[in-house]
Amino acid sequence: MAESWIILGATSSMARAFARAVAERGCAVFLAGRDMDDLKATAADCRQRGAALAEALPFDARRPEGFAALIARLEREEGQINAAVFVGSMPDQAAIDADPALIDGVVADNLAGPARFLQMLAPVLEARGGGTVVGVGSVAGDRGRLGNYVYGAAKAGFHTYLSGLRNRLGRAGAHVLTVKPGFVDTAMTWGLEGMFLVAPPEKVAADILRAVDRRRNVIYTPFFWRWIMLVIRAIPEPIFKKLSV
Repeated sequence: MAESWIILGATSSMARAFARAVAERGCAVFLAGRDMDDLKATAADCRQRGAALAEALPFDARRPEGFAALIARLEREEGQINAAVFVGSMPDQAAIDADPALIDGVVADNLAGPARFLQMLAPVLEARGGGTVVGVGSVAGDRGRLGNYVYGAAKAGFHTYLSGLRNRLGRAGAHVLTVKPGFVDTAMTWGLEGMFLVAPPEKVAADILRAVDRRRNVIYTPFFWRWIMLVIRAIPEPIFKKLSV
């Protein structure tokens, strides 16, 4: 069966690694984001790796008026349609504290924009009776932390949205995977203090694709973050609020 992937936020390191992986499977790849030159370069790379088709498409999570054109482009493809959402932004918490207006962009990039796009795509997947949605959240969404609680709140909202979407689309034969990465070597984490056990994007992409094949519901990547977050979630609130973790 013909299979297509639209990858939102395709200029990120994780998204680029994932695009290469599905291209090597012969899928059609639609790379969506804001930097068209970067997207076109990745599209050329995907074609070299065996993609049936590779196109660069404009996408901005803060401009939902452009979403319908992307959906229409996907509907012209035959077979199974899949979506992977890597889009997101994480301003420094201190910058948000100084300018609370930045919260609007964080919510738009990490929750509102992706959720609105997927909400528009859902009827297409239901009509075709299948497909996969990969939503990339973050371990930061498991518990509010002093250093990035606005970003964490947006990711937590996205996790909840994906859970509900999984419940909906499962009835039509489609599947939704929630991905919770720990620290990954990307532009978002470069230069941040306190980074440890940083994973390469290729490792994360491989974990995601394996989970897609197995129709997993929620994964942490690398796997050990499941146990790290289990401990962090178990810390009693009176103690946790005094910690700088």
